[in-house]
Parts: sequence; C-alpha cells; structure tokens
Amino acid sequence: MKTGDKAKVAPAITGLDEWIEGTVIEVKKNPFTGTVIAIKDKLNRIFFGEGKYFKLA
Repeated sequence: MKTGDKAKVAPAITGLDEWIEGTVIEVKKNPFTGTVIAIKDKLNRIFFGEGKYFKLA
C-alpha cells in the first residue's frame, strides 16, 4: 500500500459495524508493530493502525 491508494479499515480499528473506505494518507514502518497505515474517509475522519487491519479497496 502507498499514499493515495484507496483502502478499507476494519471495524476493530474504527469501532463501527462495517469496513470504512478512505484514501491512504500515510504509511510508516514501526519497529515494534510493523507497518502502520493512516487513511482519511469522505467525512474527513482519520483512522490509523497496524497494516493487518487494512485492505485495498
């Protein structure tokens, strides 16, 4: 995944009932948790977390 890609984030991160789609705004390598991804959805909410909770849309 890279900046600008469309991605979905799991309910485990959002606390909502369904996967949320947004645009990837940041991808970082964290030495403790691995890849950390941040997305911004159409309501301008930002969600971030470990890469395992994200998938390409």
